[in-house]
Amino acid sequence: MRLFSKADYRFLQKRRTAYVVSGVLVTLGILSIAVHGGLNYGVDFTGGTLFQVRFDGDVEASDIRSALGAAGLTNLQVQNFGGASEFLIRMAEFIEGGDRQLAERVDQILNDRFGADSYTVVRTEAVGPKVGGELRQRAIGAVLIAFMLTLIYLGFRFEWRFGLAAIIATFHDIIIAFGVISIFNIEISLPTVAAILTIIGYSLNDTIVIFDRIRENLKKHRRLPYMEILNLSINETLPRTVMTSGTTLAVLLALAVFGGAVIREFTIVLMAGVIIGTYSSIFVASPALLEVERRSGGVRSKTDRRKIAAARADG
Repeated sequence: MRLFSKADYRFLQKRRTAYVVSGVLVTLGILSIAVHGGLNYGVDFTGGTLFQVRFDGDVEASDIRSALGAAGLTNLQVQNFGGASEFLIRMAEFIEGGDRQLAERVDQILNDRFGADSYTVVRTEAVGPKVGGELRQRAIGAVLIAFMLTLIYLGFRFEWRFGLAAIIATFHDIIIAFGVISIFNIEISLPTVAAILTIIGYSLNDTIVIFDRIRENLKKHRRLPYMEILNLSINETLPRTVMTSGTTLAVLLALAVFGGAVIREFTIVLMAGVIIGTYSSIFVASPALLEVERRSGGVRSKTDRRKIAAARADG
């Protein structure tokens, strides 16, 4: 990309503005989670039964909710899904040994209220409460294992300062990603967990590319101040960062528009993750590395100490 072939942006000088932006995003996400009373777990994790129903005519969610409620079905949610006449019906009730009995009951209620030929049941999913609890524990375990393996990898690949900065950036990305999920009221399901794990990998990959270049430039430009080496490394990798993020977002946007409602929420989470990961690799990971270097005082050479001193004078 010729636009960034000779980039010379002063990213590290804008780090305090980035701190404010990150603080606002994290705060909004936490407030949204608090206001919603936690994240919106789907049937995969809470247990229960889900029906996706498509009506031929115009139907309101309140009509479906009242019909099912009048028949004695409680603890249910009805929301639009995709088109105006397509709905997801979630209920906490679960029939042990299968969902056939409950499906027949719901089908009979809808027949009586709307007519047998006025709708189509697109899919039915049922998860027992025990299975839902196990899936939730395994999903949390998968995220924690990803963190541990990442920490081990970074410990071998880089010095501990680089690893700590990368972990800070990744933790930042995950908090904001969950905030986005809460703000858009996206359901936490198995595909959503897969999207979160993908975000972790994408964010780390982008950060590691920049850190590799920083490590190379620390050897090549020994007389430059530490902050200048960080800026130089980010600018040198900027074409790759923009190209990778741009092409990934283009594909995800196409999936969001043409992929249908089934994968739309999954795609939204990934799009948010790509944007957050690209932002954090530039404005969070590298500034975090600078702060860790400043506070550690663990440099081993006079050259490194001069770089830290120059960075403090510049900052």
